[in-house]
Amino acid sequence: MTDRNHLESAISADLRALSSVSEQIGQVFGALHSLRPNDFRALLHVMVADVEGAPLTAGELGTMLGLSSAAMTYLVERMIASGHIRRESDASDRRKVILRYDEHGMEVARGFFGPLGMRTSAALADLPDADLAAAHRVFESLIGAMREHHADLGDSSRT
Repeated sequence: MTDRNHLESAISADLRALSSVSEQIGQVFGALHSLRPNDFRALLHVMVADVEGAPLTAGELGTMLGLSSAAMTYLVERMIASGHIRRESDASDRRKVILRYDEHGMEVARGFFGPLGMRTSAALADLPDADLAAAHRVFESLIGAMREHHADLGDSSRT
């Protein structure tokens, strides 16, 4: 195996390990806060979309989660009642309603994930900025490839 192939294999293995431990941490968070697996997945999708500047509607989130509109309505109502998310009018299209983290949900997430943030900062503290920038580019490329693959899988499931 060439050095390049070895590095790509190691990065793929790292990504799988990161995904696996992330799921385990999410399960603990969900159990501590009486969240069902789809609830946690919904919160994660809402957060990622918001950070990327493309907040989700309930319909878009339902499509991502593979839920019927009735199941999605139930999930959203439950998450609003628990203070994790809120509905908000889209600034660019007032007819569109988007989902956002509510302040209570943010406080709960900060309380749980804050120590992980501190551990992450400590783990990265000795790495030079150039290494972090390279790692960020790698993650961007991997995320792009995975999203492209996911889109292709969705397209092939419709035929």
